[in-house]
Amino acid sequence: MARTQYKWALPVEISARLGSESWGAQRAIFEAGHLLLILHAPPKADGNEREHEIFLRQPTGKWLYKGLEHGERTLAKFMDDYRVLLDALETRFEKAADIEALFAVIDSLIPLARSTANMKLALQTAREALGNDAFIIDMRDRSVDVARGFELLLADARLALDFRVARSGEEQTRAAEAGNRAQQKLNILAAVAFPLMSVSAVFGMNLQSGLERLPYLAFWLVFVGGLGLGWFVRRWVTAAKPTASNGKRHTSKK
Repeated sequence: MARTQYKWALPVEISARLGSESWGAQRAIFEAGHLLLILHAPPKADGNEREHEIFLRQPTGKWLYKGLEHGERTLAKFMDDYRVLLDALETRFEKAADIEALFAVIDSLIPLARSTANMKLALQTAREALGNDAFIIDMRDRSVDVARGFELLLADARLALDFRVARSGEEQTRAAEAGNRAQQKLNILAAVAFPLMSVSAVFGMNLQSGLERLPYLAFWLVFVGGLGLGWFVRRWVTAAKPTASNGKRHTSKK
């Protein structure tokens, strides 16, 4: 795809530094008294394409935008568009209620932060080339503020995401621990009740066993025996597994 041509006359020195397929990365080219400022429109998170915004400052101080006049006004609006995006993303960040919303904010911030950082460098190069030009100094300062804003907002969003992920992991760990404690209590209850229920089931069968005429003391002996068996099973269930110690105890010598 050929590079778009505009209705202006570029010095040969500038044309020699441009490719034939695209205007390329964000940068400022100063040759033969002309300043060519190549910037990128605010990128979108769902695409890799970058729309170029091309400005030319002629030796007379006149700014053009893609061959048209009033380049100063267009460049100022270009900076305003980035500021509007920054304010909108700050609002989205403040209203982000969950991790998914934070992911969406960060996904939008990453290309914008990268683009504004490159824009700041291009405008700083233009500032150094033009010297004490009041307009380009204002644009450079605005680019610094915008790039810094996107950088700080991206850092805050990533920190907030890390915090929420950590908190979510901690909540899941606590829930798992609570579930383990509840399961342990159920195991202990089953260990105590199961032997007693087994003994009761055996002696509750409607079969002649010869034990029907035993005195009442036999009932209590069976009951206590069932409890004792339950206590033994409980100890067996809750006993900690022995850990093998590979180290050796050393005694200090005085």
